[in-house]
Order: sequence, then structure tokens, then C-alpha cells
Amino acid sequence: MCDMCSSPGAAYRIEVEGSILNVCEKCVSYGRMIGRIKPETSEKQKKKQEKAKLREEEVKKAVKSTETVQLIVPNYASLIKNAREKTGLKQEEIAKKLAEKESILHKLESGAMKPNLDLARKLEKFFRIRLIEEVEVESGGEEEKASSSEGLTIGDLIHIKKR
Repeated sequence: MCDMCSSPGAAYRIEVEGSILNVCEKCVSYGRMIGRIKPETSEKQKKKQEKAKLREEEVKKAVKSTETVQLIVPNYASLIKNAREKTGLKQEEIAKKLAEKESILHKLESGAMKPNLDLARKLEKFFRIRLIEEVEVESGGEEEKASSSEGLTIGDLIHIKKR
């Protein structure tokens, strides 16, 4: 391949401002010709292509990306209960103000139910507490799976929670 115009079939070696380049017939005039390049045998070309593919695969494996995930904090139940007790309101009163069922608030405070992100945001805003944390998750690299474009799996989230 020509180092100047990227056309296939570089057949000449030239010197341009101290650099040695492999170029095609069209680009020979841009520098001082050193000589002709011997055409490679097909076996050598195949080996070079295989090595190039291996290098590309290694680079792809080395590249890692991060993804931000929002998770509910583990001690959400005690945070909600303490915040409610500080306001001096009953579960029934807060449920009416949030347009939620009293039984849901009871389950949240007892830890029997984990709030979804929408409900957690409502509670955060009402009580002025933090229930959602953002976690950076590495994806890609050696552990990259074929389905990595689909996002996180349940197994990924369990792995994050154990950290």
C-alpha cells in the first residue's frame, strides 16, 4: 500500500525530507527514488495480514469503557424511617402527600420492599435525603461478552453489590 495516497500496490521506495516511504508510481515524483520493491509472495502477504488482525484484536481487548449505573443505597429502610420520624408525621400522612399506598411505605421502612428509582426520587425530594447512588462499572476488556452491547446483566449488578 502506498504510504502517501493509500492506493494498493506500492512498488517504489523513495526518500522525502529524510523519511523513507513505500509509494506507488504516481507518487514517485515527490521524492528521491531509492529503488524498486520486490513484490511479496502471497504467503508473506497472508502472514502480514494475520499479524495485523491479531494486533487489532489485542487492541480491542485492551480497550475498556465505563458505564454509570444508579443503585438504591443498601440502608434505604433506616434512612426512610429516620427521615419520617424527624418530620413527626405518620406513614399514612406521608403516603397521602406522596400519592402512594401506606402499605408501600410500611414495606419500605421494614426493608421488605426495595423502592424503584421513581419512588426513590420522590422520597429523596420529599425528605431531602440520598437514596440513589451512581456507580461506575467497567465493561469491555478481557471479560467482554458477545452481548455486551445490550448493557448490564443481573449478574453484573450482583457483582457490583458485593463490592
